[in-house]
Amino acid sequence: MKVIVVGGGLGGLACAIACRREGIDVEILERSDQVHEVGAGIQIPPNGGRIMRDFGLLPQLLEQGSQVQQVDFRRYKDGRLLRSMPFGDDITKEFGVPWIIIHRVDYHRILLDEAIRLGAVLQLGAEVEDVYTEQPAVLLADGRCISTDVVIGADGQMSTVRKAVLGSPNSPVPTGDMAYRATFSREQLEALGDEKVNELCQKTAVTSWLGPEKHTIFYPLRDGKEFNLVLMRPDNLSLDSRREQGDIEEMRESYADWDETLQKLVSCVPSVYRWKLTHLSELESWTKGSVALLGDACHPTLPYQAQGGAMAVEDGAVIGKLLGLLQVRYLDPRNSGSDPSISMRSSAQDLTAAVLALYEKYRKARTTRNVQGAVMNRKLFHIPDGLLQRIRDFLLGYAGVTRKSDWTWLSSFRQGQTLGLDVLEDCQKVFEEWRLTL
Repeated sequence: MKVIVVGGGLGGLACAIACRREGIDVEILERSDQVHEVGAGIQIPPNGGRIMRDFGLLPQLLEQGSQVQQVDFRRYKDGRLLRSMPFGDDITKEFGVPWIIIHRVDYHRILLDEAIRLGAVLQLGAEVEDVYTEQPAVLLADGRCISTDVVIGADGQMSTVRKAVLGSPNSPVPTGDMAYRATFSREQLEALGDEKVNELCQKTAVTSWLGPEKHTIFYPLRDGKEFNLVLMRPDNLSLDSRREQGDIEEMRESYADWDETLQKLVSCVPSVYRWKLTHLSELESWTKGSVALLGDACHPTLPYQAQGGAMAVEDGAVIGKLLGLLQVRYLDPRNSGSDPSISMRSSAQDLTAAVLALYEKYRKARTTRNVQGAVMNRKLFHIPDGLLQRIRDFLLGYAGVTRKSDWTWLSSFRQGQTLGLDVLEDCQKVFEEWRLTL
């Protein structure tokens, strides 16, 4: 079996690794001339970390990143601590793997190196112009046509593969929010000579300030040598702009009445980019024949519960696992355990299409719940000052991610559904149940 993965981001690389681990040939088509990842920090929650553990990459991630020790929520106006949630070993004990913060570039490099080590072929400057779904193939902008058994669209929100799956364009629409993203060095922050800023720099913590229509996130990267700051606020970008250089003075003015400590962080930002936060209406289908979508190509989410990257990585791992099970059970004549009667009744292409449809059915409910959870967090984080805000702050003071730290029960139950599932083990059960229907 041969798989073409369109897009060399986190989800595409996870898919390539998962396929190679199953002995499937993989070619990654990346339209950029250079291999690079944009952005700054990224959080890897336990469900994403579990995939990395299964790939054997968790030690590398912990070497390049850090284990989150706590998550602090603060009031925007004065920085008053609303809740400090213990993470650290409590997260590892409950979910089996830690909650990690890492630079996106470092995460991407670890996945890319592993994909190449396992034998995936990477083509740079390979822009896909069209995808054929009947007899799977991709047409490149330079005129080449590459035949394959499976095409995976891991090409993000502006996906070319999505158009082939749906039969018509389906463009992302604005959510009404945008994000400033910036990084700076420890030296820049220490130069402020501010006691509260220095205290923040000593913690391996994710700190969030919650305010009306806005919130911000701050955490260390690269063993505390760098720091990541993300500021979410109402969108004022033009409709046709998705990412552009931000105006430093406008950014500072947006947070002029916020906590003095945050304002000092903002004052250190030398330059900043701003991103329009967009989403897709739920797609009718993620698959067509032997072509499938993953990650932001089919379920982009607001970055309000640290699950966008993890869901894409889960998608890729599940696709690789299901295709590997299919190959071993039905498509490999060297395997004495394969079922020739089913292989004779169904063509390889039909079986492959059926397994990709199974992937969609298995993943859709989970990713939809995640997208809705991020929208819910947006509402909770951005409540205007008043009675609802005071109720939110009171309840937040008793909430936690683990059962040990959560006095509300509801918060840890909701988080447990997302963080606690062993996706690869679960999808194998789903595959075996599907076999009984053939």
